[in-house]
Amino acid sequence: MTLQVRTHPIADPGDLLARLPDRAGLAMVTDGEGIIGWGEAARLPVPRGPERFAAAADALAETAAAATVHDPVDLPGSGLVAFLAGTFAPDSAAETALVVPRVVVGRRDGRAFATTIAAGAAPPDPAEAAPAAQVALADAPRVRERGAGLDEVAWLDRVAKAVDRLRAGELDKVVLARDVGVWADEPFDPRAVARRLAMRFPGCHTVIVDGLVGASPELLVARDGPLVRSRVLAGTTRRDADPARDAALAAALRDSAKDRAEHAHAVDSARAALAPACDALEVDATPWILSLANVAHLATDLRGRLSRSVPTLALVDALHPTAAVCGTPTEQAASLIAELEGLDRGRYAGPVGWVDGDGDGEVAIALRCAEIAGRTARLFAGAGIMPDSRPESELEETRLKLEAMRAALGAAG
Repeated sequence: MTLQVRTHPIADPGDLLARLPDRAGLAMVTDGEGIIGWGEAARLPVPRGPERFAAAADALAETAAAATVHDPVDLPGSGLVAFLAGTFAPDSAAETALVVPRVVVGRRDGRAFATTIAAGAAPPDPAEAAPAAQVALADAPRVRERGAGLDEVAWLDRVAKAVDRLRAGELDKVVLARDVGVWADEPFDPRAVARRLAMRFPGCHTVIVDGLVGASPELLVARDGPLVRSRVLAGTTRRDADPARDAALAAALRDSAKDRAEHAHAVDSARAALAPACDALEVDATPWILSLANVAHLATDLRGRLSRSVPTLALVDALHPTAAVCGTPTEQAASLIAELEGLDRGRYAGPVGWVDGDGDGEVAIALRCAEIAGRTARLFAGAGIMPDSRPESELEETRLKLEAMRAALGAAG
C-alpha cells in the first residue's frame, strides 16, 4: 500500500474538537493544542498478543517507508499520522486500532497545519482539509445505568482478597478496575462527550479513537525527536469546594505513606522502562499534586534524551503496562488482575494517542474514559491496591473517577 501525503500551513482553526465533521472523528487535544482527524486512508493490521505494539511499530514503519510525503511544516504530528487505541491485555477480545485518517488538522506551538492522505497513485485533494464550520454542542442526553460486570459489594470482596495476597507477600501492588454500563435514548455523540470533558479538564489529554473517548491526566510517553517525556500518576484524593479543606486533603495525600509507596512503584516502573533508551533521564525528586476538577493525584514527571532513534511505539511497548495501571511485579499483578477483576478491560488503561511516520508521537493512558457503541457506553475506573488498602476507600476512589465520564455522557436518568 502506497500513501500520498500532503501537509500545508493553514489559518488557526480555532476550537479543534468543534471542527470534527462527523461522529467517527479522531482526536487528541491538550490545552487546546493537538490534532484531529477524519476519514480513513488506511487501517493498519495489528495482531493480538504480547507483541502487538512491536507489530504496530513495524506496520507503521513499513507504511511510512512506502509513502510519498510532502511536509514543509515539519512538526510532530504533521505528515503521515496514525491514531492508536491499544488494548490493556494481550489476550483481550478487543482489537488494537491503528488508523491513518484521510484528513488531519492540527495546531502546535502557535502554528496550524492540515494534512490530506490518499491511498494509491492519485494525490490527495487539499480541499478536503478545510475544517468544517464549528459544530454546535448538542444537549446532553438522558443516561441510565444498565449494570456492571461486578456490583459494588462483589468488587469490595475482590479488593479484600487482593489485600490478603499483598499482605502474604505475593506482590507489592495491584490495580483493580471496575466497569459500569449506561444507555441513552439517542446515540451518544463522541464529539460532544469529548468537548464536555475538555471544558471541565482542559489540561488532560482529550481523546477520541475508534469509539474510545476520554480525558486522561496521565501521559504514557511523548517523543519529539530525541526528547521524551512521561507523567506518572498514582495516589488520589477528592477535591473540596472549601479552599482550606481542599488544601488539607492535598496535604494528607502528599503525606500518606500508602499513597507515596503506591506512587513510587509506578515511578520506578516508568524509570526502568525508559532508562535503557536514554543517555540522560531526569525524574522529579518528589511527587507533586496535580489538581483536577474533581480529584487530585500525586504526580511525577520524567524527561529524557534518547541515546538512539527509538520510535514512540517501541517506547510504548517498553512502558506498557506501567505499575500505575497494572501493579508490580508486572507479571504477578497481571495474573492477579485476570483472576480477580472479572472483566475484559478492552482498551481501558491501554495506550491511546497518535504516532507519526518520523517516529514522534503523544500517547496517553486511557483513563477517565468510555467505550461508546451507538446508544450504549461502558465506563471504567480503577484503584491501586496496597497491603494497607481499605476496600471501602478504594471503592470511593473509583466512584470519584467515574463522575467525570458520567457527567460528560449526559444527565442522570
